[in-house]
Amino acid sequence: MNQKGLFLLILFTSTIALAQVGGKNTYQFLSLVNSPREAALGGKVVTNYDYDPTQALYNPATINPAMDNQLSVNYNNYIGDVNYGTASYAYLWDRRTQVLHAGVTYINYGSFDGYDELGNATSSFSGGEVALSVGHARNILFTNFHVGVNVKLISSKLEQYSSFGGALDIGVMYVYDDWDLHITGVARNIGTQFTPYDEVYEPLPFELIFGISQTLENIPIRWHLTFENMQVWNIAFANPARGDTDLEGNTTEEKINFIDNTFRHTIIGIELFPEKGFNIRLGYNLRRAEELRIVEQRAFAGLSAGFSIKLNKLRFSYTYSKYSTAANTSFFGLNIDLGR
Repeated sequence: MNQKGLFLLILFTSTIALAQVGGKNTYQFLSLVNSPREAALGGKVVTNYDYDPTQALYNPATINPAMDNQLSVNYNNYIGDVNYGTASYAYLWDRRTQVLHAGVTYINYGSFDGYDELGNATSSFSGGEVALSVGHARNILFTNFHVGVNVKLISSKLEQYSSFGGALDIGVMYVYDDWDLHITGVARNIGTQFTPYDEVYEPLPFELIFGISQTLENIPIRWHLTFENMQVWNIAFANPARGDTDLEGNTTEEKINFIDNTFRHTIIGIELFPEKGFNIRLGYNLRRAEELRIVEQRAFAGLSAGFSIKLNKLRFSYTYSKYSTAANTSFFGLNIDLGR
């Protein structure tokens, strides 16, 4: 991949993957989707309170005893030559629900052709980033509230530049078993660079996410509603290609209102047969759909679909996500029950 390809890749990734609009933060890979399940439901889902330890990478309040001895590994064949994945594991320390969670998130940007300022070829180079996390959650006594924290150490190497940093995720979750209702809020990536790439310290992609989900009574469907990027309300922007031009050539810019901004924050998803050995997942990310939509062409951007199947102690998951007519991704995951 040459330098032009690198520029286009960074530009595209900043549009579809960043938690804060505008690409003004470092360690952007922390905002990528962590698992096929999360991707199939539209991304950034934070309300799954069950066996899957990958969920705790996004929301530590979901750490619970059902995750005991569960190992999850996930891999995404992302845009261009970029590959990334996650691995996570939870262990029940004692009967007082002392569950410890550990996880890793990595990304490899592939190989790039290097050139000097005169356009002469130099040596090729690569880039990669990794985050290691440890998390724990506790139930607030005599309530249905759970509070969790992740501590993350982050390492990044881009060509000859490297950086090291740290961050916290803090989540609060309300679980009402009678209605199978989950309501949660999480503050992600509260942290800083310990050592910058050069001299300038850059902010991390801090994000506030709120979510709610529920399994319908007597119907095998669980719905998910997620609101992302709540730390900034005005994230919609006017697309010059959608302006109105009159007969005299005067152009009126696209109007952005409260409803437009509300949609940009919204992600919806459903799981069919959520507690069975085989289930189907569908999601729609409204911000991704709007920002990557091509005028007068149906590209189905923002849609995602996947499934999972359980075979004894293994559960395999797959998700296909659509970004545009030129870009889509496949996400693979495997959850292994290591319990006896």
